Amino acid sequence: MIQRDDYVNKLIRKEWNGRIKVITGIRRCGKSTILFELFRDHLRREGIADDNIIEISLDQNRFEALRAPDALAAYIRKRITRPERRYYVLIDEIQYAICSKDLKNKDAPVPIYSVLNEFLAMKNVDVYVTGSNSKLLSKDISTEFRGRGDIIRVYPLSFREYLSGTELDKRDAYDEYIMYGGMPYLTRLEDDEEKYTYLSDLFEEIYFKDIEERYSISMPGVLREMTSVLCSSVGFLTNASKLARTIQSEKHLSVSSETISAYLEYLKDAFLFAEALRYDVKGRKYFGYPSKYYCTDIGLRNVRLGLRQMEETHIMENCIYNELLIRGFAVDVGVIPIREPDENKIIHQKNTEIDFIARKGNKTYYIQSALSMDNPEKEQAELRPLNAVKDSFRKIIISKSYGKSWIDDKGILRLGILDFLLDQNSLDR
Repeated sequence: MIQRDDYVNKLIRKEWNGRIKVITGIRRCGKSTILFELFRDHLRREGIADDNIIEISLDQNRFEALRAPDALAAYIRKRITRPERRYYVLIDEIQYAICSKDLKNKDAPVPIYSVLNEFLAMKNVDVYVTGSNSKLLSKDISTEFRGRGDIIRVYPLSFREYLSGTELDKRDAYDEYIMYGGMPYLTRLEDDEEKYTYLSDLFEEIYFKDIEERYSISMPGVLREMTSVLCSSVGFLTNASKLARTIQSEKHLSVSSETISAYLEYLKDAFLFAEALRYDVKGRKYFGYPSKYYCTDIGLRNVRLGLRQMEETHIMENCIYNELLIRGFAVDVGVIPIREPDENKIIHQKNTEIDFIARKGNKTYYIQSALSMDNPEKEQAELRPLNAVKDSFRKIIISKSYGKSWIDDKGILRLGILDFLLDQNSLDR
């Protein structure tokens, strides 16, 4: 089993902090394994008896009756038999206890939140829940849990985690990783066909079904086509209106930008895609639109496109974006104005992009993703946006280079992709 110590240690640090621990992320990314196996193993090593660990997986048929909040509460109360002992309550896929009626009645409290708050008030109960829908969890933490909720976001395997679970050398493992991604179950599969089928089935049998049932999708074909369009356009600017026009012209499906905008939110809520906003570096403000969308797992993206459109430039960019999120950075797309003369020596101003602005705490990094810089023109184009930034935050170019990292005469750190992915402190070299 791959040891996902970063997540387990976060849970350990939050034990008995008087808050509900909410573990979120795309379905099948390993949340259940982290909570029910790795964290539970930690509890057992600490001497916690099995009777004091109450485990409930609401997505399993044997717990279907407990999806009713009252039944769930009664079951947990029945398991808490000795008030002098401490109990750990672990609930998997909590969104199964939230019905469509709860979503429609915005004025009434969601019953499951009242249940969780009841156990939160008990001094001998520590509550942990997982969920795969951000709108039903992350956005409700501050209100429904009265500000007493901690969010732990779980992602598919990082490349560092993936490498620890394979016998491949790091270069072969990287080639496999950018093809099939980091969904944990893939490490048990050796055959390419099995991997392809597994990822394809996740879309049809899990993700699309979840979205369609929860939101009563009236145009499932549009949802699928829009997902494919997003997968094919990672790293490109887009918005709901542009997506609607693309689907209308290329797929001959009539759809409004309002419908596309709603479906975009559903895909983000299911953690299938993340949105990177554009930030004006000089003006220090965000642009309203368009944005860039990146796939949470690059393997899902590739299989959705039938392993076509395998442009490594965009795949590597997506992998860098995901790694930055895994490390806890807030990530935007940078926009910087540049003044340059044309062939007639007339000065023009145009906006150019920095692939990522990564922020965490008081640290900020400007990062360019460049698959290769094999000629002076390409190198100059990649360096131009970074050189235009006049503040003192670190500037970095990540390329598919297997050489050692180095800092050029402009103070820009040159990193190879494997060094970046395998060393969590690589940005500070």
